Amino acid sequence: MKKYDVVVIGGGAGGLTVASGASSLGAKVALIEKEQHLGGDCLHVGCVPSKAFIQAAKEVYTVRKNAQKLGIEISGEVNLRKVNERVQQSIDVIQEHDSDDRFEKMGVDLYKGVGQFTSDHTVSINGEEIYGKRIVISTGSRPFVPPVKGLQEAGYWTNEQIFKQDNLPIDLLVIGGGPIGLELSQAMARLGSNVTVVERSDKLLTTEDETIQTAALEVLKLELSILVSSEVKSVVVTENGKKRVSIDKSGEVIVLEVDEMLMAVGRKPNSDQLELKRAGVEQDKRGYIPTNEKLQTNIPHIYAIGDINGKYPFTHVAGEEGKTVVQNAVLGIPKKMNYKQIPWIIYTDPEIFHIGVTEKEASERGETFNVYEVPLNEVDRFIADHETSGMVKIITDKKGKIMGAHALGKGAGDWMQTVILAMKKGIKIGDLSQMIFPYPNHAAAVQRTADVYWREKLFNGHVPKITKKYIEWFR
Repeated sequence: MKKYDVVVIGGGAGGLTVASGASSLGAKVALIEKEQHLGGDCLHVGCVPSKAFIQAAKEVYTVRKNAQKLGIEISGEVNLRKVNERVQQSIDVIQEHDSDDRFEKMGVDLYKGVGQFTSDHTVSINGEEIYGKRIVISTGSRPFVPPVKGLQEAGYWTNEQIFKQDNLPIDLLVIGGGPIGLELSQAMARLGSNVTVVERSDKLLTTEDETIQTAALEVLKLELSILVSSEVKSVVVTENGKKRVSIDKSGEVIVLEVDEMLMAVGRKPNSDQLELKRAGVEQDKRGYIPTNEKLQTNIPHIYAIGDINGKYPFTHVAGEEGKTVVQNAVLGIPKKMNYKQIPWIIYTDPEIFHIGVTEKEASERGETFNVYEVPLNEVDRFIADHETSGMVKIITDKKGKIMGAHALGKGAGDWMQTVILAMKKGIKIGDLSQMIFPYPNHAAAVQRTADVYWREKLFNGHVPKITKKYIEWFR
């Protein structure tokens, strides 16, 4: 039996971070991956292909919109196969960074197949058993498909199928209005599909600040048909090959006929094939594996990172968790994972940026806080771009320390990075106002928001009275 310092189960973002980091530090590492290629869902059916897909759709949408403004009529359908060929090109380039050869050259032993525990220190792959002093579970998640009558017979897409399709549906039903559902819904609408989104809850974007949420939905409703408080009850295939869908909307039955359905109602953890009981690893009722601040499971030498632990389903979080595990499991230097300043982006157009608390959460804490907002139609670069939909909203404590920051706008995920650093380093909002931002750039939206802080502090307090007396005396 081969013995390793670290055995990693799952070759996605988190697992690759652990494998490369541990190997670079001199540990003997085994990496187990059930798929043919490394990289996980993010590279092959998630983050990378979806963003390439969204960009292609945006280019089509921009051409059509600008041509229309100039009185030019554009006809013809988008070739979805060509779009997805372009998506695959993006995957192929990035795959080179996550190739088998690269990790083998690092000294990592690769095993292809499903890894299953045989004890708390041993894992079997295709009948071969290996030993791990430390074991890291990073097997990710997969789309959850609800038990809808007739759904399996009718057929459907998930994010695992949409990037392999050749034909653009005329009418598309997207079941689920979360980030994945909304991103792909808008992209498909821009490519030319008539898209209807069905969401079970009474609101969309519920994790976002309410001001941002409201503004974003106003924009999305211009491109999508959205049904909230709605649930798909059954699906049947008609004689002409359409899918007839029955939807319960607050007691009212709505029937739609569509060409395809995209399932985007959530994710489920890939824990069912691991044989966790053999290792004594506990999981919750949904199948996620709980961990402590050091990312240890109830078995201290077994760790769980990424989607599988049920905390934050983001690639950048899995990567950070991987770094934390390397420090704890390989170096033995205690490090806790901090989730208080996790940023995320929803890649609709305009983009939605989020870090820290929302205004509602700040209010529920019962603390004194201040809110500073600036609409993008007051920022020169966005005016010049004719992209003024959106805003910036920063929430601070009474001393000006940033508690949360939110934005809606073109490229918000890029130009809000300054705020992430400010929160990380404890930089106050007033200090952001004193940075010099090259004119005219998009990040000036942050500066303009920080300027609001100084205007309120300087012109609404005691300062104007003092300066007025000083100026009168100086005369």
